[in-house]
Amino acid sequence: MESAKITTDRKVIAKGLPASPGLVSGRVHVILDPSRIDEFKDGEILVTEMTAPDWVPAMKKAKAIVTDSGGMTCHASIVSRELGIPCIVGTKSRGEAATTAIKDGIDVTVDATNGVVYEGIIESAKKPEAAASVVAAETFPVTGTKIYMNLGDPELAEKYSVLPCDGIGLMREEFIWTTYIHEHPLYLIKTGHPEKVVDQLAEGFRQVCQAMAPRPVTLRFSDFKSSEYRDLKGGDEFEPYEPSALLGWRGASRYYDPKYIEAFKLEIKAVRKVREEFGLKNLHVMIPFCRSVEECEKVTNLMAQEGLSRGKDFKVWLMAEIPANIILADQFNKYVDGYSIGSNDLTMLTLGCDRDNDTVSHIFDERNLAVRRAIKHLIEVAHKDGKTVSICGQAPSVYPEFAEFLVKNGIDSMSVNPDTVKFTKKMVAQVEQRIMLDALTGKGKADDTDLIW
Repeated sequence: MESAKITTDRKVIAKGLPASPGLVSGRVHVILDPSRIDEFKDGEILVTEMTAPDWVPAMKKAKAIVTDSGGMTCHASIVSRELGIPCIVGTKSRGEAATTAIKDGIDVTVDATNGVVYEGIIESAKKPEAAASVVAAETFPVTGTKIYMNLGDPELAEKYSVLPCDGIGLMREEFIWTTYIHEHPLYLIKTGHPEKVVDQLAEGFRQVCQAMAPRPVTLRFSDFKSSEYRDLKGGDEFEPYEPSALLGWRGASRYYDPKYIEAFKLEIKAVRKVREEFGLKNLHVMIPFCRSVEECEKVTNLMAQEGLSRGKDFKVWLMAEIPANIILADQFNKYVDGYSIGSNDLTMLTLGCDRDNDTVSHIFDERNLAVRRAIKHLIEVAHKDGKTVSICGQAPSVYPEFAEFLVKNGIDSMSVNPDTVKFTKKMVAQVEQRIMLDALTGKGKADDTDLIW
């Protein structure tokens, strides 16, 4: 790289969606077959069709990531923003696919702020960093709306613990499986090593809880799809082939299933180990993709039988990401302490729009009236029974008007990626101040009557 030729010519070779901002130069490594992930080296630029959970070890080494497919809520986008890696997705929807347009082994400059890949090392991307200067300490306003943070990689917990967040609103368990465990839980049970699951999960949870203490950490139980579980060692023996894994055997439906229940019990044991053995009582849990009230009852009963019962210092949340969670919120209230709106899946299922399908990605929009009506209804019904409502997703920090809608309608908290915590904190403070000023002067904008359902 040091001997690479620097150029001032800006020859564009690929364009896509700017999923995670940044400007870097480096050597391209095109990987089309997941079996070749181990060949990827530190500091290379990863170019591929699309990433999945088992790609995370390679993604952590990458200087930048460029994909053929995907939108702003795809796996590559979400993980790159959390890792702070420049990323461009969906190049196929903007012209020629990156894996075709960008040749393996060449030097490129990735401008992920604007979604452009240039051939060669552009001079502006190689400018040395300016000497550090003395700056005033950054301060952040106190907000009535709590601002939580999303996190997947436990190793980043210490780094991000200094951010002005109120805790972890969404800890993704899947990172630990793909980065540290690598093996299917049922395979480990079959081979006599279930303790590997408990110990590795507990260690990951401990890292995050310890770094964030005394702030709360909400762990989302595993939400792999069958196709992703199959990629773990031994997974072929236990996973079905589903035509639509996104709507298949995932989330809560696995936990009480006789075919998977023993694996879920290992997750419960890991949570208990952190809370009881390590004494980190700031760990709470969340149930994902729960399709019915009966399913929620089964899962919470199973948890209680295994020693995890709701109480004053242990909360159970539900991901509100299926229309049924909204429509039947008055009944779900009985079994949970609150909700976290999974705006990505909720928008997809409300609009019937595959968020990872480039052909219809332009239809996917969390600001759609149907989605906003659903969220408003959930907040109202949850609050009637003293339940809290949060949202985990990028929409509040991407669309200021969406954040204003959430605050005006009483959202209790928002959970965003680390790179937008500061921005979201300040933006929410401004929205709250505007609401107070409008109430004081009586001259604020009229409420949106379209939201009445």
